[in-house]
Amino acid sequence: MVLALAAASAFAPRAFAKADLTGVQLPPGFQIEVWTDQVPNARQMAFGDKGTVFVGSMRMGGGASSVYYIRTVNGKPVVKTLVSGLNNPNGVAFRNGSLYVGEVNQIVRYDDIENSLEKPPKPKVITHLPTEQHHGWRYIAFGPDDKLYVGIGAPCNVCDKGDVGYAQILRMNADGTGREPVAKGVRNSVGFAWSPKNNKLWFTDNGRDMLGDNVPDCELNRVDEVGKDYGFPYCHAGDVVDPQFGKLKACSAAVAPALKLGPHVAPLAIRFYKNGQFPAGYANSAFVAQHGSWNRSVPIGYRIMQVKLDGDKVVGYEPFVTGWLKSDGKVTGRPVDLQWAADGSLLVSDDQEGAIYRISYKK
Repeated sequence: MVLALAAASAFAPRAFAKADLTGVQLPPGFQIEVWTDQVPNARQMAFGDKGTVFVGSMRMGGGASSVYYIRTVNGKPVVKTLVSGLNNPNGVAFRNGSLYVGEVNQIVRYDDIENSLEKPPKPKVITHLPTEQHHGWRYIAFGPDDKLYVGIGAPCNVCDKGDVGYAQILRMNADGTGREPVAKGVRNSVGFAWSPKNNKLWFTDNGRDMLGDNVPDCELNRVDEVGKDYGFPYCHAGDVVDPQFGKLKACSAAVAPALKLGPHVAPLAIRFYKNGQFPAGYANSAFVAQHGSWNRSVPIGYRIMQVKLDGDKVVGYEPFVTGWLKSDGKVTGRPVDLQWAADGSLLVSDDQEGAIYRISYKK
């Protein structure tokens, strides 16, 4: 494992970082570095047009949180608070000079943000969302259709809310109009992305708890047709009938997952490879950040997985970054979001350590 420091650049790591990467393993030729560990509860990331990195945050159980921004000064990242006192602003997205922030109860927009970082403008409310904190941390992104997508998690471990706007991925116009469900029966998606091959939406989904250590699997799903049902709460991972709600529908009524990711691994971000720094063998791949289990007797996850693809077909699934989960059960990192930097390196946020890592490759 190489923990080398890169030469001074826009993504040079900060010296004397507190986050611990001891024992973190990657394939040969790759290296991982702490870019910064000064972003409390770091969650979703987004790049501005001028290279600013915006980072959302959240606190489990609720509470006021902040959005941060990072700019490089003299070759080192400098972290500052953009806005504070928000309602778990997990999600951030950038479009046409404006920063969109997904709070639990709403999505807001800060216009001309990179020219007003020291004194942000008053936010404009784009749309209102459900107010429950349970699975209320929003992941947001603009799709190839220039529509804004947001995940609306179920406000429970497992419950039947009917068709009232929960357990869905929604999309809307950039001004909040024209809301419609893209995928239903989605328990809690905190990560989605579009295939560069055909612009199809892929999303992760966190499986329900309290059915045992190994049931059900968390899911990676693909949207082939807008508005389809992915099973929650009556069916999990394509073939696990819910003991309480299984009577609602048969599993055959649900879209089966493109890939079962493992039980309780808590998959968050998915990011397709589309830059040029990694070797050619990674060209048809996606990477999935697994935040890690919280209630499994033997912990699992806490890693980044590589999903190998042949068109829309999954042909491989293997670890890419491991080692945040130690043999004694100690956890030294929990990956959340993945974002490609301009130089082709991969940035990884970690809410446990308040860190952002940089993964790069050298021949």
